[in-house]
Amino acid sequence: MKTKSLALPVSLALIILTGCTSKYVEPEQYSGFLIDYSILKEDKSPSGAPVMRWVQPGVDVSRFTSVYIEPSQLYPQPQPTEKVPASTLQGITQYYDQVLKTQFAKALPLANGPGPGVLIVRPAITAVSAKTKGLRPYEVIPIALVAAGVSVATGIRDQDTSLSTEAIFLDSDNKVVAEVVRKGAGKELENSSQVLQATDARAVLDGWAADMFKSFEMLKSK
Repeated sequence: MKTKSLALPVSLALIILTGCTSKYVEPEQYSGFLIDYSILKEDKSPSGAPVMRWVQPGVDVSRFTSVYIEPSQLYPQPQPTEKVPASTLQGITQYYDQVLKTQFAKALPLANGPGPGVLIVRPAITAVSAKTKGLRPYEVIPIALVAAGVSVATGIRDQDTSLSTEAIFLDSDNKVVAEVVRKGAGKELENSSQVLQATDARAVLDGWAADMFKSFEMLKSK
């Protein structure tokens, strides 16, 4: 049963974290995009990054003869803002699609849609957050894609950014064979007034796509 979305309305609503930021996406930050969050367990990606994921026990990935990468989503759907224009939102999803296809094409031919023997990859960008260096972290919930607001007095400080993704992997019968939730560090912003660009997220997206491909290869070798 699909977990009810805990996302707040997509706006500039901010929540101040009172403790250290977890390396994992916290359950209260799950977007509702996945089919079932209760089966997720803490794990490590092939690159050693902390992830929450589930893989169907005994799954035989050798049955997949091609892969279809669904267009990645921004979930829940945000509205462009002056700080994050529509071009940034579009650029992030387009680049995610591109790197996922590049990575998975190393293992399987790319399909134009679902079908027999096709592995379906359904990805989403579900959150972006930022914190000003030396200050308590601020989080944007769920995906306003805006660096957290700070006072004029501290606006000149550098800001760390992070993104979160959720992805579902399905077989040709539309049955879930794997799920993953993870976050990653984006490019450091110079100050709170800097507009977030799609290129600021590329290193994170590259890493996610590479780990998904390596995870598939590891399953195939078992």
